[in-house]
Amino acid sequence: MARLRDKIQNDVNAALMQKFGYKNVMQIPKLEKVVINMGLGESIANPKALDAAVGDLTKITGQKPVVTTAKKSIAGFKLREGMKIGCKVTLRGDRMFDFVDKLVSVSLPRVRDFRGVSPKSFDGRGNYTLGLKEQLIFPEIEYDKIDRLRGMDVTFVTTAKTDEEAREFLRLIGMPFRAE
Repeated sequence: MARLRDKIQNDVNAALMQKFGYKNVMQIPKLEKVVINMGLGESIANPKALDAAVGDLTKITGQKPVVTTAKKSIAGFKLREGMKIGCKVTLRGDRMFDFVDKLVSVSLPRVRDFRGVSPKSFDGRGNYTLGLKEQLIFPEIEYDKIDRLRGMDVTFVTTAKTDEEAREFLRLIGMPFRAE
């Protein structure tokens, strides 16, 4: 935890100031929060799936997730407004840096046939979203104790104004972008 925060404060800030020509330290992009979201369409038919997902997300992040509900009714999906359909966690501060450090140094290298993450998943405002296909890449999850594989979205919210600034910031903190 302290390693990543110190690395950002020293090496990353100096490199970003030099590359983008910032005049003030407050212009340097920072990581505001990391949001991990698990959407569970299966929870409509199987409500216990939500409990398992909440447990997995709690183990992975060290924080209890918030259960998300449907905003609209969709007849084709047999979904009614207010039904529980997922869970999410918003990480800030020390837990955020712990999670990012664990994701970059331990979890992503455990992905099968890993060649890097896509550099195209930016939203135009300096935020990056990464989709993971299974929760098994995290060391806290035991293979024998899961009922089924579940994917999740990890969103990195930065203070960067452009995608180029955010990409460089995330690359400097260790995000393994694929060469394209």
